[in-house]
Amino acid sequence: MDVPDGTLPAHYRPADRRRSLPAVPFGPSVVLCAEARRAPLPIAVRRPVVSSPFPRLRLLPRVALATLLTLLPLSACDRMRPAGDGDANAPGGTVVVATATAEPPHLLPILAPPQATPMYAQLFDRLAEIGADLNTVGDAGFRPRLARAWAWADDSLSIRFALDPRARWHDGAPVTARDVAFTFALTIDPRVASPVAPLLANVDSISVADSLTAVVWFARRSPQQFFDLVYHLYVLPQHLLARVAPDRLAASPFARQPVGSGRFRFARWERGRRLELDAVPDHWRGRASLDRVAWAFAPDFGTATIRLLAGDADFLENLRPESLGEMAGNRALRLAMYPSLDYGFLQFNLRAADGSGAAHPLFADRELRRALTMGVDRERVVRLVFDSLAYAAVGPVPRAVFPDWKQLRQIPYDVARARTLLDSLGWTDADGDGVRERGGVPLAFSVLVPNSSQLRQRLATLVQEQLRGVGARVTVEPLEIGVFVERQNDRRFDAAMGGWRVDPSPAGIQQTWGSIGARTTGGSNYGGYESAEFDAAVSRALDANAPERSRAEWLRAYQTIVDDAPAIWLFEPRTVAGAHRRIRLQGLRADGWWAELDAWSIPLGERIGRDRVGVR
Repeated sequence: MDVPDGTLPAHYRPADRRRSLPAVPFGPSVVLCAEARRAPLPIAVRRPVVSSPFPRLRLLPRVALATLLTLLPLSACDRMRPAGDGDANAPGGTVVVATATAEPPHLLPILAPPQATPMYAQLFDRLAEIGADLNTVGDAGFRPRLARAWAWADDSLSIRFALDPRARWHDGAPVTARDVAFTFALTIDPRVASPVAPLLANVDSISVADSLTAVVWFARRSPQQFFDLVYHLYVLPQHLLARVAPDRLAASPFARQPVGSGRFRFARWERGRRLELDAVPDHWRGRASLDRVAWAFAPDFGTATIRLLAGDADFLENLRPESLGEMAGNRALRLAMYPSLDYGFLQFNLRAADGSGAAHPLFADRELRRALTMGVDRERVVRLVFDSLAYAAVGPVPRAVFPDWKQLRQIPYDVARARTLLDSLGWTDADGDGVRERGGVPLAFSVLVPNSSQLRQRLATLVQEQLRGVGARVTVEPLEIGVFVERQNDRRFDAAMGGWRVDPSPAGIQQTWGSIGARTTGGSNYGGYESAEFDAAVSRALDANAPERSRAEWLRAYQTIVDDAPAIWLFEPRTVAGAHRRIRLQGLRADGWWAELDAWSIPLGERIGRDRVGVR
């Protein structure tokens, strides 16, 4: 850490001598290359027709696809090598990111949906940045950002953060400890209803010792308390938000034109088309290597892919199998595989679909949920939709953060057993119409799907066909993304095609599948699954300092939720990005490909027209 001797109080521990508690081995196990190891590597919370047969995809032959994938790690490492010395390294260039995810309504970190994270992560800073191994225990590996040093109290119940005096907001105002305390207070304010609030439950308060010293007080000691704070808290400017009513934050002008402290600043937003961020030329941590990064919003994945192939965009974070053949034949583009922290599922609502909170007439029954899970051939579904670019999910956890995933006992695909179980529960097809009934109530339900996601629509159609085979009538209900999110938030659905990108720490599962996420306003446990056994195992796993005990408790927690089947765990993608060859990528992390976007570069001799615009 570049801090001259004598400039910090003696009680601060320099950043290279941080506290390292016993490491719980839940970090990612994939390292692409030496260049990738030098950058933070593996994105929570952070955060789905027709009745016709599933349409066939144009896929690469399996041998050709396998051959192509074996070349990806080499291509990724080759592209990550820094440019040569001299003028070739001069800052400059524009990267256009094609995206088919729903355009976010705003860029306020404490309220924005997951698809906004790559954008606001360029605008705002954390107190410290997680290290290359994504360690979440203690503070080992974390690097200074807004804080240049920190000191633990002897009882580990408080941490003093010394802010970098050079840190500035994009309007020139200094970043102070008051901003840190304000951001925390705003995040946990019930009027804001931030989905981040449950992730900060162990933070009791933040006090201001002086303008550059914030003291964070914790309710209890925890191996992950440092991570829980710094990873989830992007600091906001008090002087610009203090007068905004907490319940009006998302509608404020700031939310659409934010002022942050990151290496990029807000430039312009053409609603429905394009968002642009420009490099801050005199940034206190040094200038970004690029002049500009832009997101080009596409109405669907096909349009986003066409833009990349045509040269109108430079990067697409997640290619689909049917696109790989065209990518391989395009000399201007390259492929890069990187680890994923995503998983997808069909979530059952255990509460009534009218949002009343009463028990759901179907899905409150654990054995019925298990029977439906037995009726879905998840391996076949994943193969048809993703070819080789995904695994069948093992539960609400990606393999990268749970090394013991092979020990989880899965509910098997067994149609005969599913039918027998449904018979024993009283669900029979008395009238021979192919749909089971019990007490005059048909085994029928709808599945919400965002109409912007062809992938989820394909998954839903396949599940629909397979569940027909065990006597369930499933109606796929495509919705505009805003309506889909509203219905989920209001708990007004039977089932929904969902997906999450998890944090490096498994603690986020408390928000998405724990009781706190089901009961808390703004919580993300939309299906209302509650299990005291699951909650207790998660709590014990998070509190355990001994790696062996922690692993045993995580296995117990995941086995509990897999057995309870609050969802059908469908897929875990293997992520393959497409990028223009002129771009030197850095640090494609499992928790976010954008983590080192400010270090991406374009050599001077390889720049094209849009690279020469400069910072405006």
